[in-house]
Amino acid sequence: MSNVVVVGTQWGDEGKGKIVDLLTERADLIVRFQGGNNAGHTLVVGEKTFILHLIPSGILHPGKVCLIGNGVVLDPEVFCRELDALAERGLDVGPERILISPKTHVIMPYHKLLDKLREEKRTGEKIGTTGRGIGPCYEDKAARVGIRVGDFRSTDLVRVKIVQALAEKNALFTNYYGAQSMDVDAVLEEVLESGRRLVAHLGDVSERIAAAVVDGRRVLFEGAQGTHLDIDHGTYPFVTSSNTVAGNVAAGAGCSPGLLGTVMGIVKAYTTRVGSGPFPTELFDPIGDHLQRQGGEFGATTGRKRRCGWLDLPLLRESIRLNGVSEIVLTKLDVLSGLDRIRICVGYELDGREMAYPPQEEGLLAAVKPVYVDVPGWSEDIAGASAWDDLPEAARAYIQRLEHELTVPVTIVSVGPDRRQTIERRV
Repeated sequence: MSNVVVVGTQWGDEGKGKIVDLLTERADLIVRFQGGNNAGHTLVVGEKTFILHLIPSGILHPGKVCLIGNGVVLDPEVFCRELDALAERGLDVGPERILISPKTHVIMPYHKLLDKLREEKRTGEKIGTTGRGIGPCYEDKAARVGIRVGDFRSTDLVRVKIVQALAEKNALFTNYYGAQSMDVDAVLEEVLESGRRLVAHLGDVSERIAAAVVDGRRVLFEGAQGTHLDIDHGTYPFVTSSNTVAGNVAAGAGCSPGLLGTVMGIVKAYTTRVGSGPFPTELFDPIGDHLQRQGGEFGATTGRKRRCGWLDLPLLRESIRLNGVSEIVLTKLDVLSGLDRIRICVGYELDGREMAYPPQEEGLLAAVKPVYVDVPGWSEDIAGASAWDDLPEAARAYIQRLEHELTVPVTIVSVGPDRRQTIERRV
């Protein structure tokens, strides 16, 4: 296996965590390159379930090194809670196994407050933010007033930056939102202990990646969310606050684009979305309820119920084009079991035109009409399938139809949440 980039091809929640966990067995370094704790990975290992928000899922494998790149925004309290929870379960989470770039920006208490106040005040349709402070932290990064993990080597520097931030933020809190102002020393006290713990994990992530490649070791890059939540290429404004596409890996991890290798696109066998925004294939009927129930479609971070619908190929074509996907990993195929008929959206209609890709202008995705083809479903329980030939003929035909439409091979099929419920297929 060469270096591998794992990207979500839909609106997140495609099952990237399980696949990263699976691929980690063949990698040496696992690098998180963007996003924050507004997304989670749920992993099932035997009888144990792990939910991770910031620490790469490679931490479950002894001897693997997990790196958090500069493109991530990190909540120190959440990170430390995650460390402690993993340590309590007997996992080694020492600094030699988890490194954080000093350039990684820190989510502060005023970021979270601002996030929540904005969403509460928003008129009309809400964005659906998780309220974790992700967007405001990225804003401060772009405005060059952010606090970075490396700053916690100096308490005085952190305090100076808090003073600068609150001079503006408190004016917003009190004058615009009608909320209470935040106290500089109270904010400092809230973050100082966890911030100091981060310092032990500081390391030159860029150097570690470069050295690993020189030594012939393999690197696995993982992000959060999905392609259509990308700040530039997603369904704006119902998007996250960072670039989720493969092109951001080099910037967010601190490495040359030439090191990225294979791009694996994770595709859920149907489509889900959390929060607001257009969703052409969304179902509001018993089949949608079936997908939600059988798929356990609740957000790992928020617990919010996910909206469910049929597989949307125009979205996937756009993801393949944007990311350079060379292999597809199809997840949650087992959730489709029990359906007599399965629909696949193969295109859109908009103002009398047929479209193979989503419209690029803001708001137009909400106006498209999906064009469906119907394919036979299957009744068999496929959760125990371990090889391609174990799948029902209709399930194999469904996969082959996707390959034909997308012109990308499906090389891994997931039929359940456990590591062992995976079929590897090379064509």
